[in-house]
Amino acid sequence: MNKDQSLSVAAAGTFTIGGDLTVNRLGYGAMRITGAGIWGPPVDKAACLATLRRTTELGINVIDTADSYGPGTSEELIAEALYPYPKGLVIATKGGWQRPGPNQWTHNASPKHLTEALEGSLKRLRLERIDIHQLHAPDNAVSFEASVETLAKLREQGKIRHVGLSNVTREHIERARKIVPIVSVQNRFSFADREYDYVVDYCEQHGIAFFPWAPLGHAKEAHEVIKEVAGELDATPLQVALAWLLKRSPVTLPIPGTSSVKHLEENVAAADLKLPQALYDKLSAVSHRPMSLRG
Repeated sequence: MNKDQSLSVAAAGTFTIGGDLTVNRLGYGAMRITGAGIWGPPVDKAACLATLRRTTELGINVIDTADSYGPGTSEELIAEALYPYPKGLVIATKGGWQRPGPNQWTHNASPKHLTEALEGSLKRLRLERIDIHQLHAPDNAVSFEASVETLAKLREQGKIRHVGLSNVTREHIERARKIVPIVSVQNRFSFADREYDYVVDYCEQHGIAFFPWAPLGHAKEAHEVIKEVAGELDATPLQVALAWLLKRSPVTLPIPGTSSVKHLEENVAAADLKLPQALYDKLSAVSHRPMSLRG
């Protein structure tokens, strides 16, 4: 499929985020372009840059990242590969988690850190305003309202266009919406892990974009089922998982990540995959097993 001009995410359809950002419903997650343990630079920087450049050629116009991916590495590579950015490209980033070392996450959603994280993201991405800035996760050591109020204030200052949330419950979303409009939610979600089914439903009811991460889930029994379905459709398991997410709700915007052009193109091919209702139901019947928080 290399350089196949017919390959595009357009078949996935579009969704308008926040009333003014119309994007194709299959995006790209930029966590995997960092080093091992989401730490430091990638082993093959050239491959990562090529993958990022290929995203826009394939019609992907929403890229998700975070200041903690690297930390900073993902955002720096996005700018190196794509700046000056193509018209219509939406970059969504996150703040509120820190990376003290490989495979380590620590919460810090204090107003001071969120402000510093936002300023760092602006500098690394070479932007004057972030299209979508998401609270990476609620911090039990900090008032949730204080975290959201900080992002609302940064929005008022013109440094953030829209505010989003990640790793949250419906209650969090409702509390945040009393402070500032929420245009997106990013939670772990897949055919095999539907703990946040109710959040997807809430987002659909209120026109909020839902970015699912971990689209394959981790349960062994789920992988056996998706392998069977993939065999029937002559597709890869990840393509089937992405097709399921696209069919689940018109507000879902899957953001699979990879550092390989080949795998990126395979993922994009999922936009054209038609998932029959019977196979969708078969996948939906898989029991889920909660996974650890990350993303």
